Amino acid sequence: MKINDYSGSREAYLRACRVIPSGIYGHQGPAEGCYTPIEAWPMFSSRAKGSYFWDVDGNRMIDYMCGYGPNILGYHDPDVDEAARKQREIADCVTVPTTKMIDFAELLVDTVACADWAFFAKNGNDVTTLAIMTARAYTHRKKIVFFKGYYHGISPWTQKIDYAGVIEEDVMHNLYVDWNDYDALAELFDRYKGEIAAVISQPYMHGNFQDNVLPAEGFWQKVRKLCTDNETVLIVDDVRAGWRIDLAGSDHYFGFEADLICFCKALANGYNVSALCGKEFLRSSVSSMSYTGSYWMSSVPFAAGIACIEKMKKLNLPAILNEKGKTLGDGLIAAGQKYGFDLHVTGMPSLFYLRLADDPSLMLHQEWIAECVKRGVFFTTHHNHFINYALSDEDIAETIAVADEAFSVIRERHPL
Repeated sequence: MKINDYSGSREAYLRACRVIPSGIYGHQGPAEGCYTPIEAWPMFSSRAKGSYFWDVDGNRMIDYMCGYGPNILGYHDPDVDEAARKQREIADCVTVPTTKMIDFAELLVDTVACADWAFFAKNGNDVTTLAIMTARAYTHRKKIVFFKGYYHGISPWTQKIDYAGVIEEDVMHNLYVDWNDYDALAELFDRYKGEIAAVISQPYMHGNFQDNVLPAEGFWQKVRKLCTDNETVLIVDDVRAGWRIDLAGSDHYFGFEADLICFCKALANGYNVSALCGKEFLRSSVSSMSYTGSYWMSSVPFAAGIACIEKMKKLNLPAILNEKGKTLGDGLIAAGQKYGFDLHVTGMPSLFYLRLADDPSLMLHQEWIAECVKRGVFFTTHHNHFINYALSDEDIAETIAVADEAFSVIRERHPL
């Protein structure tokens, strides 16, 4: 198979470094460790369509990162793009919002099981932060419980004391507990009786650098009761998993109801909007806060979001995505077994995590992923991956063939 050349990406990256801190910042930057070794990855794209993007060197990539989640129907989905185009011709960012905002909120309330209202912003971090502020405003408490391995955005409250720019006061009220450890969580509630404002969690543990783990039987039901009994707000961060598991919310899939649920990424197939949805008893707490942004009421993303949700409903999309993901995962595991490798595919099939378990240092895993990427399959080394509707059976077959060749290369380098 052809090995990609990235000379154009390298040239563009050197240009970027002269005018942009780190060249590419955030988790897509080379300093973050998800592109290791960095020479295997393209750094800049030129265009995208369906399940592919093309880099500046013209290499076509089958994209399993989907823009880190937003691409759920396929890049440039015609129905979503047409809805956005029509709205753009009428109005977008206006002094007062259009009624498209109401239409979108009504659709979310009708779709999301726990939603009595919807509040819109732009990024996932906007709505996870609002959820924490809402819980503190409602309870008049300070402490927040996190499950270790979490990611809830980039604000100081979400980070650790040893992170650059984070001070002790930012995280002094954060409490941490292991995922699925209900007894430890209950002990925290006993220790800090009447002090815990919220528990915030992803619907299942899909952190980086570790196998993803689903909730234990009955775990969420016990957590829900614990929060209710202690008048603590239960927040589900559905920014990453939302719309790929259950259109009514990932809490609905796992058989409980959140008090607040955060959406972004796939909400509008890449158009820039996020949403916090919640229970009636929290409505006045949200209303009491001064929290907004210059572009938060733009109408084009609302129109795109409406079209996206309506299409996902029509397709019963989570079932399709999980079927595609299952086919892919089974094929990758079989390709690894052919060469004597133990590939773990964990989490929901629509939001899967890959880990080659033959080497605890992760170096072997990084080698295998890099060989896939150099042959046109865009995985990352230590992040969960995303399935989109445009991914075809042919794309899946090509991916498995690339993975097979990558396994053969790695086995030749590391014989049994």
